[in-house]
Parts: sequence; structure tokens; C-alpha cells
Amino acid sequence: MLTSLSCISANYVAREVGYQMTEGWMQGDAATQAAFRPISSFADKFDELLTDVAALGFTAIDLWGGHLHPDWASAEHIEIAKDLLAKHKLEVISLATWIGSKDNLEHAAKLANDLGASSIGGGCPELATFRTEAAAILKNYDVKLGLENHPETHPDDMLAQIDGGADGYIGTALDTGWWATQGFSAAQAIHDLKDHLVHVHLKDVQAVGAHDTCQLGKGVADIPACLQALQDIGYTGVLAIEHEPETFDPTDDLRASRVYVEDWMNQHG
Repeated sequence: MLTSLSCISANYVAREVGYQMTEGWMQGDAATQAAFRPISSFADKFDELLTDVAALGFTAIDLWGGHLHPDWASAEHIEIAKDLLAKHKLEVISLATWIGSKDNLEHAAKLANDLGASSIGGGCPELATFRTEAAAILKNYDVKLGLENHPETHPDDMLAQIDGGADGYIGTALDTGWWATQGFSAAQAIHDLKDHLVHVHLKDVQAVGAHDTCQLGKGVADIPACLQALQDIGYTGVLAIEHEPETFDPTDDLRASRVYVEDWMNQHG
């Protein structure tokens, strides 16, 4: 039975540029890291973020690297974050960040471990070059790596990257919105990848062929079919709600999306 929802903090990628993210994702990423990295202002910024997530009705969060990045998170950053997460009664489900190297993976696994998160969710384009070392790192920290689909057009592409799964430590953080963008049924992808689901990002998009996110149930990802597929395969993990508009505050949509999923679960539980 599906029961638990979280909020991906990357939903606020455009906040630090005033929801005028005209230069793409990395513009918002850079602005967010610049705002959150200074230790002098980190507590206030992080407290503001968690206040907003808790006000949406969530008790769990997938913490994006823009808000606390494994490459710059100091012991002081981490202690502040842990205190504030406890204050707001928010559990960290995963560290949502891209992995670029073996060292980057180790930093991310340690940070996830420090925050009590069980997984890392993001892309890792160079994984094939350090797979053996990656498996050892993940096992050492007891943290799983969920590879998030973006350019992949068929689940077989993701299975090739998972490549056996390193005893369950490497799988997929399945993104329903990206499967829809690529024109592949997200519900079918759930069935095809059911043995390798580390995490699920529930996302909807306005149309096939583009990645303009929207409130769950308002786009083409067929969220009810995705939820039914997850129920059919017996998925009991957390579902992370994701919606990252570039030109407006997603707060109202995120709240409505949470209610939408909860209503579906109540009707089909």
C-alpha cells in the first residue's frame, strides 16, 4: 500500500532568481548554491526552506544538492541542517544530486549517511568508469544510488546502466515526468524496472517532447496509471513529488499535488 510522500526541495530551483530562470537549470542551481553555501546565512536560508516544505503538509523531504551540496557541506552546515530538520520534523529520504566522479559519490554517500537518508537520487554519466569503486562506497555507507532517467527512451537503457545492481545498491530513481517527456509510458517503465526501484519521483509534464512540469494530474504522464502500477507491483517506498517551474512559485501546485495523490491513495488503498 502506498503511504508516504516527500517534497523534493529542487522544486524551488528558480526561487533565488525570482522565478525568472531564463538561462536554464544551471542558472537556478548556481544562484541557489551561492545563496545557501555561506555559513553565515545558511541557518536562516535553510530554516526558511524547511518552513515552507512543512507548511505544504509534508513530513519528509528529498534534499537537493543546491540547498546542501556534498562538495561544500561542512560539519557546521550538517549540524545546522540536522537541528533544523528535527525542529521541523522532516525526515530526509534521499539526497537529490548529480554524481560526477568517484570522489563526488563518496562525499554524497557520507552526507546522505550523516542526514539519515537511505539513498542518493540523480544521474551518474561516468558510472561505468568506476562501477566497482562505486559499489564499494555505497556498501560502506549503506546508501543506495538511484539513477534518474532523463535522456533514456526505453527502460532497457536504464537496465544497461544498472548492470546487475551491485547487490541492490545501484538501481533507479524513476522519474515519471521524464519518461513522459521521452514519449514512453511511465506506468510501463515502473513495471519494467520494478526489481530495481530505489526511489520514485512523481512528476507530470505538459506535453511529450518537452519538459515543462505541471501540477500532478494536469499533464500527460498519466499519474493515476503510475500510482496503479506502483500499487500493482507492491511498491511500499516513499513517493517524491516533483514540479520545478521556471517562471512561477510552485507552492500552490505542490500542495494540490500532495492532496491529489493522497486522495488517490485513500480511494484505492
